[in-house]
Parts: sequence; structure tokens; C-alpha cells
Amino acid sequence: MPETNDSMGQPAAGDHPEIVARLQQARTQLKQEIGRVVIGQEKVIDSLLIAMLCRGHALMIGVPGLGKTLIARSLAKMLDMQYSRIQFTPDLMPSDITGSDIIEEDPETGRRQLEFFRGPLFTNFLLADEINRAPPKTQAALLQAMQEREISVGRETYHLPPPFFVVATQNPVEQEGTYPLPEAQLDRFMFNIPVVYPSKQEEVEIVKATTGDADVQLQSILSLDEVLQLQSLVRGVPVANHVIQYAVDLVDASRPTSQAPASKGTASELHRYIRYGASPRASQCLVLGGKARAILLGRYHVDFEDIRAVAAPVMRHRLALNFQARTENITVDHVITQLVKTVPTPS
Repeated sequence: MPETNDSMGQPAAGDHPEIVARLQQARTQLKQEIGRVVIGQEKVIDSLLIAMLCRGHALMIGVPGLGKTLIARSLAKMLDMQYSRIQFTPDLMPSDITGSDIIEEDPETGRRQLEFFRGPLFTNFLLADEINRAPPKTQAALLQAMQEREISVGRETYHLPPPFFVVATQNPVEQEGTYPLPEAQLDRFMFNIPVVYPSKQEEVEIVKATTGDADVQLQSILSLDEVLQLQSLVRGVPVANHVIQYAVDLVDASRPTSQAPASKGTASELHRYIRYGASPRASQCLVLGGKARAILLGRYHVDFEDIRAVAAPVMRHRLALNFQARTENITVDHVITQLVKTVPTPS
């Protein structure tokens, strides 16, 4: 989950137009560069950029073969981030990802001492491939790193270097030998991003690009220092009180217990499909995601459309539907779409 401190002490976006212009230029260059190896999936790339700028984490869900790993690896390359990939399996232990203390012997003195060997979590860009295949104990170790930006091994706590961005993937089809992520861990992901099949024309281009002997080398677009600077800049984007109120109203309307006026009518009817609604983290993520989207588009303020644009990836994994929804083939995306249509903007 992204950090929740306000914009106090953060650089104001309007005071640094050259940095915002650099981000817009970088976004265009990123799409052009990644388009050399990834065909389509522009919404996925934009969502990953927003999550990264907000210091959040992203969960990509899609069937095998859609390029989830390729997208993550390519984005890390272009952001000049140290990249690690962990293939989660049922026998993966926490020490396999965090690292562990090893007894080392000094060849000169013969003395032995414990030395900590860092695991793949010590990186800037972590791809957690098929995260739901890891047992709960290993998932919990990753959860601490995502939330606290630190890990504990024995009596020692080690801080992870900023930026620390986790992109996890999950296969929604095959569930044999998997450990479903608990709701508390899902809530730590800022975005839930579906990766869908390409169009026919995109698939033709994919086949052309991947069945030849061309070796595409991606170029770095943003440096690590620029990424850290942009992450701070996002916090300084101003948000009007009525936009924040709209984000909170939208999240509140997703809760069956809500008695607010915004939840009357169609939203109230949707409550019969919802077992529980989104947490306050959703309100935080809506506002932060709106900030990042605004500066990506070259604006220095957040409007209602920015909140609506990030509503689905923010709330998709934070709503739990009940049995009635399943019997009527009501999806969580349908519920979110109707909520966005129903909740009025504050006057």
C-alpha cells in the first residue's frame, strides 16, 4: 500500500513545470520504447507507472502467455531499476526471498561468525511471479516488505532501499496447488490490473516480432534519482476538498452498511450483491492515483475524472461479492461501473 502522509513538505507540482514536462516526455518515450517488445497493453503500462509513482504495488492478473513478465522486466529496464524476479512455488520458504544468516569462516584466523546474505527482496523492482503459489508464511514475509519497506531476520531488521516497487502476477485459471491471497494482503496492493488477450491485429504483430532473429535492446528512459524525485512530486499535487470528498463518497457507497445519501437509489440496490466494501485504503489510493494520473497528463491539480479513471484498479480487489452476485453473474467490475455512474459529484 502507498504511504499515507499528506503533501506537507513535498515539492508542489506547479512549482516544477520542467519536472512535469520531463515526466510527460518520459511517458511518451516509455511507450515508444516498450512498444518495440510489448505489443498493446497500454492501459497496463499506464497503471503500472501510476502505481510506481505513488510508491504503491500492483497485482497483474491474467492467463499465461500474455506478456506479464515481459512487461515488468521491460519497465524495470527502462526505469534503470535494479530488478529481481522470484518464481513462487509451494516449497518456497521465507528465507529464500529475504535472505538468511550464514556461518562464515575466516580462512586466516579460522574464526566463525554469522553473516547475513541478502535475498532477492533487496532490490528496487521486484517481480513476484505467480504469487498465489507460495505458502502463507512466505506470503507474510513479502507482506512485511511491501508494507513496512523492511524485513526481519532473526533479531535484526533490514531496511529496503528506495524505491521499492512490487509487481505480482497471478493466474486466474489454474487453482491447483495454490494458496489464495488473504484479503489483508490483497489490500496492500494499490492496483489490481487485468491483463487481457490482445486483438487479432496485435497478435499478428506479436507473432511477427517474436518469431524472427531480432534482438531488441531497450534503453533507459528515467534514472533512479528521477524516479525518486517524481515520487516526491506526486505528493505535492494539490487536491480540492470536494474531490477528496468525492473519493470518500465513492468508497463509502461500496459498503453495505453505508447510510449516506450518495448510496441511495442504484448504489443501494447494488448492496445486495456486496458482502463487504472497500477500506479507507481505497480512498487514499484513489486520491494518490488521481494525483499521479493528473501529472502524467500534464495537469497540476486533480479533478473528478482522475478519480473515476483509477476507481476500477483501486477497488477491484477490495470489494467482496456474495453468493447472490455469483448466481446472477454479477462481476465486481460491473458493480464498480454502476457505483461510478451513481455516486454524484459534490457541488
